[in-house]
Amino acid sequence: MTEIPARLSIVTLGARDMGVLRPFYRGLGWPELPSGDDTWTGFMLGGVLLALFPMGDLTAEAAPGSTDPTGWSGVTLACTVDTRDGVDQTFTAAVAAGATPIAAGTDRPWGGRSAFVADPEGNRWEITWGPEATFDERGALLSWG
Repeated sequence: MTEIPARLSIVTLGARDMGVLRPFYRGLGWPELPSGDDTWTGFMLGGVLLALFPMGDLTAEAAPGSTDPTGWSGVTLACTVDTRDGVDQTFTAAVAAGATPIAAGTDRPWGGRSAFVADPEGNRWEITWGPEATFDERGALLSWG
């Protein structure tokens, strides 16, 4: 049996309006790949690539025969910050950049803290801190607990 690498390399969001979504993520201060345009773009986030791909094109590849999905898909993306206070600071900065606030920072029963925002197309982002999270020099998550 072939071993599957234990890693998350790319998260792709199907964008309904690239002209809105691309500037939103640039507005967070995240570096866009130089090759980015409205047909496909990406943002390097630590050790993971966040890709934006037009919804119709992504649906044709990943869910042939499906209709365009609406509403929340039940998927959240997470940005892990270095400190408990960083959750609230990052939440405030994301909302200032155009994110919709979903849930302000809350201490969680598992010992961490998190908040939720949505990008202009409703994709949910959790801003989280875990007391035992560690990162490499690039900001890639090495361990959670």
